[in-house]
Parts: sequence; C-alpha cells; structure tokens
Amino acid sequence: MAFREVAVIEIREVLRAWLSGAGLRKVAEQAGVDRKTARRYVQAGVEAGVARDGGLSQLTDELVGQVAEAVRPVRPGGHGQAWEQLEACHADIRAQVKQGLTVVKIGVFLERRGVVVPYRTLHRFCVERCGFGPGAATVRVADGEPGMECQIDFGYLGMLADPVTGRQRKVHALIFTACYSRHMFVWLSFTQTLAAFTSGCEAARAYFGGIFKVLVPDNASAIVAAADAVNPRFTAGWLDYAQARGFATDPARVRSPKDKPRVERAVRYVRGNFFAGGLRRPVRCAGPGRSVVPGRGRGAHPRHHPGAPRGGVRGP
Repeated sequence: MAFREVAVIEIREVLRAWLSGAGLRKVAEQAGVDRKTARRYVQAGVEAGVARDGGLSQLTDELVGQVAEAVRPVRPGGHGQAWEQLEACHADIRAQVKQGLTVVKIGVFLERRGVVVPYRTLHRFCVERCGFGPGAATVRVADGEPGMECQIDFGYLGMLADPVTGRQRKVHALIFTACYSRHMFVWLSFTQTLAAFTSGCEAARAYFGGIFKVLVPDNASAIVAAADAVNPRFTAGWLDYAQARGFATDPARVRSPKDKPRVERAVRYVRGNFFAGGLRRPVRCAGPGRSVVPGRGRGAHPRHHPGAPRGGVRGP
C-alpha cells in the first residue's frame, strides 16, 4: 500500500506543476521524477480529461486514481508479463544458473527460444527465483589516454576439436582489452608459446589498426624470463618483437590480477558468454601463424561500460 500512496503523491505533484504552466523538464525537477515519467503522468491526465487551463480544482481524488490505474495497472502477484514468461522457463533458467552461466548468456539462450525480456527483469528473476548470487562491486580506475595501454591475457576456455588431428584439445583465448575504450579482441590458440603470442598480437594490430604504446601481459614464460616487480627480464624473442613494433611491455606482478583488471574481467566474459553453454556454430581455432576473429563486431562491442566514453575509441 505504501507504494501506491507514493505513486499518488507523485502524480498529484506532477499534474499540479503542469497545470501551473511549467514545462516537462521543470515539472520533473519539482516532482523529483524522471522526465519520461512526468510525460507519462501528464498524458494519462489529459486522457482522463484534465485541461491545462482548468485550474487545480480538477485534481480530485477520483481523477488522480484514474491516472494511477492508467500508468501503474494492477499486476497479478506484483509482476508483469515479462515475469510470467520467465516463470514458464523457470526450470531451464535455474539449471543454467547452476551451470554458472551469466545472466547475459541466459538471456541469449532465451532470445533463441523467442523469449525476449528486459535484462533487469531477467536479473531480478535469476536472483529471486533461481539463486543467482550478487556480483562484486566495481572500483573505478583511471584509464589513461586513448591508444596508450592494452592489457592482454591468456584464459582457458575448454575443449575444442583440433581441425588437423580431429581430437579434442584444450583451447585458450588470447584476449586484448583496450583500457580506454574497452574494445576487445579475442584470438584462439591451442598453445601459449612465443609464436602464439606474436601471432595473436599481429592479428590484434590488424584489427585495432595500430600499435598501443604499452602492453600489459602477465608473467608468461614466453614473455618474461625472470619475473620481478621492478625490473623484470624479458625473453630475447619477445624483446626483439617489441623493438620491431615499437611498444613497451609492463607486465603485471606475479599473482596480482588486479594489476590488469580490464582484461581479467574480459576473461570471465569470454568464457561465460562466448564459450560456455556451447557455440551456436563451429568455430575454427587458429594455429601458429594464423589468426581468427570469432564473433568480430558482435556481442561484446555494443555493450557500454560506465567508465568509458559514449562511442568509445576503437584503437590507437
């Protein structure tokens, strides 16, 4: 009942400010609601017979009640149609939550079945009805200048058929995340050798259209010969490649994933959204000296991170 009382107060205040001659922006500010909400209240009031030159005497309890019913119709059980659609898929969603799939991935599977619901409704349903746990808090960190830093990391995905031998092999994703724009490039490989790193970097260079000034990898043996927090020693092959391409290497400290949080977060996304639950169509894994861009330009890129500028910057 408290929810209804607050709604009535909001509606009455919006209509009162609108009848005084204020515009929608000013009305929303005075009532403390969103401008779209104010517009919806005003439109419902006009449809109920409110005239702007009719004075405040029009705002009777009956009229405000009509507006409330129009903009906030009574919902059986307190939920709308989208929730009812999810209830029909409750067993499948609960099983996917137990598998460790993300809410985004679950939404993808639902869309393939023709069930399209808002993300926030799906997330609330997964938490309240399927035992989905809350995520960790995000800490904002300065991103630097465009084209300055790119964080890279190998992440284990699972098993994939080798097109050469036909056998199932462990496949890893070499992930490149531009710190400023959050644009991400994924390159699959069966190995984590120096050739795999350099081939992946060349494919990323072609995708981003240039070279970042600083690469931040982990302490992979193909890159770092002797790890040190201050003066790491790099392998001769990696130094030769870095000098040829003109970038600096600033490896993360040993067992310090927070030194490269942008790509660490991307590893979870690639494993949970791109690979987990099965691929919609076969994906060829790149061998040494070859590259592949699975899902290029789709899926990850339309997402907006609150710390990144609208539109972003694709590469250097």
